[in-house]
Amino acid sequence: MNISENELQEIVKKVVQNVADKIGSSGTPVVKIKNGDWGVFDDMNDAIEAAHEAFILYKERSKQCRKNFIDAVRQMAIDHKDELARMTVEETKMGRVEHKIAKFINASKNSPGVEYLEPKAWSGKNGLAIDEYAPFGVIGNITPSTHPGPTMINNIIIQLAAGNTIAFNPHPTAKAVNAKVIQLANQYMVKAGAPENLVTCVKEPTLDTATTLFEHKHVELLSVTGGPFMVDMAMKYPKKVVAAGPGNPPVLIDETADLKLAADEITQSASYDNNILCIAEKEIFIVESVFEPFMQEMERAGNVRLSREQMDQLAEKALDKDGKYWLINRDFVGRNANVLASALGMNLTDSVPLLFGETDKDHPFVIAEQMAPCIPVVKVGNFEEGVAAALKAEHGFKHTASIFTRDMERATYYTRVLDCDVHTINGGTLRGDGGDLGEGYFSHTIATPTGEGICTPLDFARKRRIMTHGSLRFV
Repeated sequence: MNISENELQEIVKKVVQNVADKIGSSGTPVVKIKNGDWGVFDDMNDAIEAAHEAFILYKERSKQCRKNFIDAVRQMAIDHKDELARMTVEETKMGRVEHKIAKFINASKNSPGVEYLEPKAWSGKNGLAIDEYAPFGVIGNITPSTHPGPTMINNIIIQLAAGNTIAFNPHPTAKAVNAKVIQLANQYMVKAGAPENLVTCVKEPTLDTATTLFEHKHVELLSVTGGPFMVDMAMKYPKKVVAAGPGNPPVLIDETADLKLAADEITQSASYDNNILCIAEKEIFIVESVFEPFMQEMERAGNVRLSREQMDQLAEKALDKDGKYWLINRDFVGRNANVLASALGMNLTDSVPLLFGETDKDHPFVIAEQMAPCIPVVKVGNFEEGVAAALKAEHGFKHTASIFTRDMERATYYTRVLDCDVHTINGGTLRGDGGDLGEGYFSHTIATPTGEGICTPLDFARKRRIMTHGSLRFV
């Protein structure tokens, strides 16, 4: 068969194009996957493969490019904070819109970025050594229903800053708002020059799609901000895991404390988004001699005091026993204080920050991570008894604790005994996570079980070293 020169050129052109379609910019073969809707895919495997293809392109981009892309995500969160906050409350039925808006602002402004990835060098008689930070690849993310959008924004910023791409399995009860965040993030980043699908998710997240995420060969690291079940599940896989575990933060107030300060700080912090943050105060231990004055300060701060009998009744309605553990009924998680009060036949306005009342130290509200705006107050004989009670209530999670005292030796002793990742002294526990209420960087992932604490991009990067022997030393 005779082939003309023009026909031969056309054949060669098609072959070259076919090869180009299968090769990434770095020369690495890529797999063609189904198209998603700005990062939202019907199948989890497609979502992961898309994030993997994006990583092949993204790893060739500079640190400045990464900054430009995550700055676009920061701007997206600010631009759409009102819409996403309302959408979150409507979908999850948890929290307050104004607090959701504040959380989007906080995550966008205070999540740490590429500035954490500065290399370190050593120069000596043997030459030059440099440590730098490299990405893992595709990170598999589990996000919670309690603050789904801000957690996703925070994870996108710190994990893309480290050079990774991300495939998300959102909480099923927040799938719509999380899909919206993914779509908007990709739209803003692509406009800023990013590859498509730097962040992806599955449209209908389930336990099966989470299993697919954990098992997939292209998922190099797992980031889990969810309940203990998902953390335990992730730990079973032979991959690095960065996991945020449960918390039950105790507060200890001694007889030297500024009681007005304590009441005001606890009210602001424990009522924030109706107490659904794991870092928020969950129980108060107070020295007996200042018990009643403190309770009066809590009422002055706008909270409603319940009797012991009412605390018992509310616990019966709001908490369920699962084996040896007390768990909050989902109908009460993150609901306004007046919703909880209505279960007791009380008619309150939705402006009430907290319900509070005296209990003993073994009460279900003390033992459970209640995640609702009702806080138990336990009377203790002295400081030492309070430390022991707080240690028991914290359950060894090593998450968060706080103390109000003018005695800094006591404060030091308390923090050493409780041994938590986050401690606050004379302030609400939310201040311990930095951001707008505290100092330092902020993260929604406080990885207590795996030891990273409040996470930064460094927790999602590989440390790599190059040593040049006998040269490149200039001094």
